[in-house]
Amino acid sequence: MNLQNLLKFLHVAEGLKRELRHSWLSDGRQESVAEHTWRVALMAMAIEEYLPQKVNSERLLKMIIIHDLVEVYATDIPAFDTMNNIKVKEQKRQNEMKAIEKIRNLLGNDTGRQFYDLWFEFEHRKTYEAKVANALDKLEAQIQHNEAAIETWLPIEHEMVFLLGKHTDFDNVLDELKGIIEAEGVEKIQTDNKL
Repeated sequence: MNLQNLLKFLHVAEGLKRELRHSWLSDGRQESVAEHTWRVALMAMAIEEYLPQKVNSERLLKMIIIHDLVEVYATDIPAFDTMNNIKVKEQKRQNEMKAIEKIRNLLGNDTGRQFYDLWFEFEHRKTYEAKVANALDKLEAQIQHNEAAIETWLPIEHEMVFLLGKHTDFDNVLDELKGIIEAEGVEKIQTDNKL
C-alpha cells in the first residue's frame, strides 16, 4: 500500500470540484463535475428499490463515483459537442483513455485496476449496473437543465430533451422517469415560448 500515492490521487480528485460543466444551477451558478456526480449517486440510491432488476449497489455507486474522474485530466466535454463531430468524439475518447490510465497508474495496485475496470464497464454499458449508471448520468443532466434558467439553454439543448430514451429504453422504470423529466423540460420550453 502506498499512502503517499493515495494522497496524491485525492489531491488530483479535488480537480472535479473545480471542473465546471456546461450546466447551470437554479441560483445561476455554474455546476461543477463533482456536484453532478454527487446527485447521480444520490439518484441511484433513491431509485434502487423501484428498479425491476436487482442491482449490485456497491458496484453501481462505485461506477458512478468513478465515471467522471477522467475529466480531471480530460476536462468536461458537453455531449452536444460530440454528437455530430466524429473528430471531437474520437479526441475525447483518446483523452479519456490517457486519463484513466494515468489514474490507474497513480493509484497502482488493486485499487487502480478496479477504478480502471469500473470506468471501462461504465463506458461499454454491457452490464445492467453500467446501463443504469449511464441512464442516471444523462437523466441528472436533464434535471439540472430543467432547474436552470431557460436563458442558459443552447438551441441544441431544446432538441436534447427528446434524446434521453436511447439511454433508458432498456428499463421500464428508468423510461418512466425519463418521461417525467422530459415532460418537465417540454413545459419549461413551452413556458419560455409563451413569454
